[in-house]
Amino acid sequence: MFVELMPLLARRTVLITVAKVDDKTLRVNVIPTQAKADANTALTTPLTFTGPPEELDAELGKHLAGYVQTHQQTTNTLAAAKATLEAAAKVAQEEAKRRAEERKKAPLKSPPPVAAAATTPAEPVPASASTGTLGLFPTTTPEPATTQSKGGLAL
Repeated sequence: MFVELMPLLARRTVLITVAKVDDKTLRVNVIPTQAKADANTALTTPLTFTGPPEELDAELGKHLAGYVQTHQQTTNTLAAAKATLEAAAKVAQEEAKRRAEERKKAPLKSPPPVAAAATTPAEPVPASASTGTLGLFPTTTPEPATTQSKGGLAL
């Protein structure tokens, strides 16, 4: 049983509790502790065996070996996922930094130069040159139209 636990003990402390359930049954709990404060709690999942002492003597070692192997695979998978995420974050930060630098270096686009003729105001047309049509703001006031009234109503 302890030979099977050695790989798990290399990285963390393991607590083992044994309790008597009844006259013919024992319960064994194998509880790995957290290796670091920020470690994933999935790596502290306890393993519980319940059975007669003879069965626990015969089978506990095999089950512990499988548990330790699964625990190590989970540890490796989590470490690989963490490394992949950190690498992806680093690449994204570098890409954002590169784009920001490109924006700083790119020349600012200035508006096209405006032709001098378009900026000079048009000269007003004298009123004497008018063709008799009224503009938007006439300089002279039109003569009022005459209306005939009949009984106080305008026609």
